[in-house]
Order: sequence, then C-alpha cells, then structure tokens
Amino acid sequence: MVIQNGPFRGINPYTSLIASSVVILFVVGTLVFPDAASEWIQNARTFVTFYANWWYVLLAGCFLVFLVGLAASPYGRLRLGDEHERPKYSYFTWFAMVYAAGQGIGIIFWSIAEPVFHYLDGSPFAASAGDQAAARAAMEVTFFHWGLNAWAIYSIVALALAVVAYRMKMPLGIRYTLYPVLGQRVYGWPGAAVDVVAVFATLFGIATSLGLGVQQINSGLNSLWGVPVTAGVQLILIAAITVLALMSVLSGLDRGIRYLSEINMWLTVVLLAFFLTWGPTQYVLQSLVVGLWDYAAGLLALNTYVESAPGTVAEHGWQDMWQGWWTVFYWGWWISWAPFVGVFVARVSRGRTIREFVLGVVGVSTLLSCVWIAAYGGTALHIEMFGGGGVGDAVYDNTAMALYATFTAMDVGTIGFWAGVIGTILVTTYFVTSSDSGTLVLTTILSEGDQNPLHRHRSIWGIGQGVIAAVLLVVGGEAALSTLQTASIVAALPFSLIMVLMCVGIVRGLAMGSQPEIAATVGSTAD
Repeated sequence: MVIQNGPFRGINPYTSLIASSVVILFVVGTLVFPDAASEWIQNARTFVTFYANWWYVLLAGCFLVFLVGLAASPYGRLRLGDEHERPKYSYFTWFAMVYAAGQGIGIIFWSIAEPVFHYLDGSPFAASAGDQAAARAAMEVTFFHWGLNAWAIYSIVALALAVVAYRMKMPLGIRYTLYPVLGQRVYGWPGAAVDVVAVFATLFGIATSLGLGVQQINSGLNSLWGVPVTAGVQLILIAAITVLALMSVLSGLDRGIRYLSEINMWLTVVLLAFFLTWGPTQYVLQSLVVGLWDYAAGLLALNTYVESAPGTVAEHGWQDMWQGWWTVFYWGWWISWAPFVGVFVARVSRGRTIREFVLGVVGVSTLLSCVWIAAYGGTALHIEMFGGGGVGDAVYDNTAMALYATFTAMDVGTIGFWAGVIGTILVTTYFVTSSDSGTLVLTTILSEGDQNPLHRHRSIWGIGQGVIAAVLLVVGGEAALSTLQTASIVAALPFSLIMVLMCVGIVRGLAMGSQPEIAATVGSTAD
C-alpha cells in the first residue's frame, strides 16, 4: 500500500520500515562487533558454497534454457507493450544502458584478473596450469561466467516485470511479477516479503560492485599519480561518487543515467580499440574465436559441473572449493543484482518483442562481454606467456591493480598512461551509473512500481548504498574483497526462490494477455 501523505508519501511504509530497520541494524551491528560480523559473514558463505552450489548451477542453466525456449516459441513474437507500440530508445542507447547496468564495474575488475587466475592456478576444466592449454581453458571459463547464464539471470526478472507492467498493465514492481501465481495475495504480506527480499538482494549486490569499483579507482589513482591505497582514501571516494550518483539520479532516467551510459559505451569502444591496436592483435582475435568455439562446445559440461565438498563445514571453508571462489560467487552476484538490473532493463525495453529482448539482452550482451574479455584478458595472458610477465604477480598482490599492471607491461609509453587515465574514468562513470541506477530501482521497488519516485526517497537510499559499501569495506579489512562477495551470495539465496516463481508468472502472464481491468484493481487496492 503506497500512501499519499506524510513522511512516507509515495512509498509503502511497511516495506520501507522493515527494510530500513534491518539495514540500520546490520550497519550498527557490524560496526560495533566487526570481528563477530566478519566471522558470521564468512561462515554464511561457506554454508552456501557447501550446500547450495548445486542449486545455483541448476538454476542458472534452467533459466537459460527457459529463455531460449520462450524466444523460439510463438510467444517470442509478442511485444512488451501494446501490439503496435515501438521502442523509445535506439538500439545503441538501449544496449548502452542495459550493458552499463548489467556488467559495467564488475567486468572491468575481473576481465584481466579472472583469466590470469585460471591460467596460473588451473581449473576443473584444464588438465594443467601455466601453459597454453590452461590459457585456452581460462578463456572458456571466463566467457562462461560472464556470458549467457549471467544475462539469462538478469532477463528472468526483467521479462517478468515487462510482462506484468506492459502487457497486463500493472505497476512495475517486483511483487507484481508474482500476480499470475499468487493473485490478490501480492497486496498482502507475501507481496511485502517479496519486496523486502528484493531490496536486500539489490542493496548488497550493488554494494559489492561499488566496493570493487572504489578499490579499482584507488588502484588507478595510485598507479597514475601515487595516491596511497588505503581504506581512508576508498571511503572518501565512496562519499564523492555517491554525491555524483545522487546528482545523476535526481536528474532522471532520460538525462543523467542515459547520458552517462552512452559515455560509458564510447569509452569502452576506445579502450577496446587500444587493446586491439597496441596489444597482441592476432592473439586477441584468436582468443576470441577459439574461446567462443570452446564455450559453445562446452556449454553443457560447464552448466552441469557441480564440485563435491571436501568435507564438513566444521573442517573446511569455502576457500577450499574452486566453485566457492568462482561460479557460486558469480551466480550469487548475478542473482543479487537481478532485481536492480531487471527493473532497469524492463524500463528501457518497452516496445520490443520477447524474441528481440532475449537476443539483445542475452545474446548481444554476451558477445560484447566475450570481446571485452578476449581483448583485456587475452592481452594479459599473452604478456604472461610470451612477454615479460608481471601481471600475475600484480593480480596475486592486489587484484584491483590487474588492469594497470597490464597497461604497464604493454610498455607503450605515453599512450599506456592515457589508456590508464581513460580506464580510471571509465570505472568511475560505470560506478556512478550503477549507483544512480540502483537508487532509482530501490525506490521503484519501495514505491511498488512508481517509475518517478520522490527525490527525497532517492536521496535516502542513494546514501544508504554508499554507507553499506563503506561498512563492508571497513569490516572486511584485508579480506574486504571476499566480504563484499559473500554479502551478495548470501543475499541472493532467498531471492533465487522468488525467481523460480517468476518463470511460472511469465508463462501464466503471457497466457492471460493484456488485462486493463487488473490495473484498476491495483489502483483501488492502493487507495
């Protein structure tokens, strides 16, 4: 129930109070008892890795199969909107906003570090480590983690929202995605519970990305101008960029967020051109083509691999499992980001057919991610195998330095310095885009689908995102990266159950068709 007067005007007071109370308790508790909080967070990650890795693997694979089947079915011709409605945004603008929201900060952070880790340490899909076969397998696994499954996870939430909002004429709210399943109960406590879980998943998913982003910005400033890499500097960066994100989100979707997304895409193209021109061009293109082939050929094996736990939780931690470091983290991260990315992608995808939506969001986004990883990661692997090395040492010492260590190892003089400057700007703009988009989505969820939530609510939750990212960095200490990762993995588990119901809701919603009378029911209930 969204109220129209008082301090909670424009949002559901019950959902907002529950969500904000738990967030405040988390922040205060972790600051007062940092050691106990850090231990609890790590134990929770171990539990999820040991006992739910099969669930994450199964879920991500099933989501991909579900979307491919939906796009290929007669439903694929249906439009996300009225039958004669056309998209508001051009392909370039649409794709720029989708990609910036979906993988911006994360892929800059991991596109070099992940393939280098797999190359040096090996993986379950490589017979050895540190050779060309290991490099090939590293590229395949990295494509897998950033490819079809990731975008399929996002697309489930986005498509569920688009179906109920644009075809069934209901608000663009997370709870309403389950209307085809729960009916009128979405107006009661089940709907409120769905929104609260979505808020938590979104908050911690975005906090993870903001934490990664601020670490990389700090590393870039250190590499370029000697700014020290400290928690204090990172807290200042979080505060500064939170302010920039608030300025952007207060300007609205069609101004700040749209323009920043387009800037992100152009800077992405510039850096890709840099790696293709001054990097090992032939090796990069070879890595892309061979990697795509290996990825396609091994897709079934990749989607069905479940690692056995080495023992009991009391004897081992998540660090003892390869999937604990990689697949479980990624799938949990994508699921925790799904409410945020889903609401945003649904908003900018109105007017497109379901087939067009799946091909664009899942297919084209995956292709760009693979090109990005081949350019960045392929250059780093070539340096490790045939050049002077050094990237691997930097990755082990400080993962956030991977990009700048690669620029240095390329040894292209002033051009490499300016590439580092552009890279730092790109991380910053992606950081701002993720934060402002996340704020807009959080307030949209709390307002039960209002696409223009009040500025004061945007400000409160925008600041809240920055505070949670800062607290997780402080509590994590030297293990800040794993603490950030764990927060998203744990927050994702309950929301993954909701996503299963969303799949049912998509099919039922499409079968129900456009029903304007539902919108009238929603309006009378809110009043």
